[in-house]
Amino acid sequence: MNIYFACAITGGRDFESIYRAITSTLQADGHEVPTAHLADSSVTRLEGQVSPVDVYERDTEWIRTCQALVAEVSTPSHGVGYEVAYALSLGKPVLCLYQEGQPVSKMLTGNTHKNIIVLSYHDAEGAIAAVRSFLKT
Repeated sequence: MNIYFACAITGGRDFESIYRAITSTLQADGHEVPTAHLADSSVTRLEGQVSPVDVYERDTEWIRTCQALVAEVSTPSHGVGYEVAYALSLGKPVLCLYQEGQPVSKMLTGNTHKNIIVLSYHDAEGAIAAVRSFLKT
């Protein structure tokens, strides 16, 4: 399955180890993750070399061609919010994960769209279990 993984880049990288755990597990489970590079600690430097227009065109194409979007939303991000809304507008199933205790926008936690699931997790294992469960449905 082609999975678009979304996470904060410029807003902060406090949950980078979770990003890596999720993307590496998805790939190990045989999924295609075109955004796996977002979990890498060098992503800020790498993405800084790509123009904003190219990022937008590339990422929206990836969302259009994915079967689902998984977003780690513990760190607020304009880009991730846009990606989630864009995927929902296309009818894609979306999973938003956040670490227990992190404040998350009510635009996500209160969203009643039929294609979005918003869940908290305690640790990397919990996040991975939530992703695997989401992908089975």
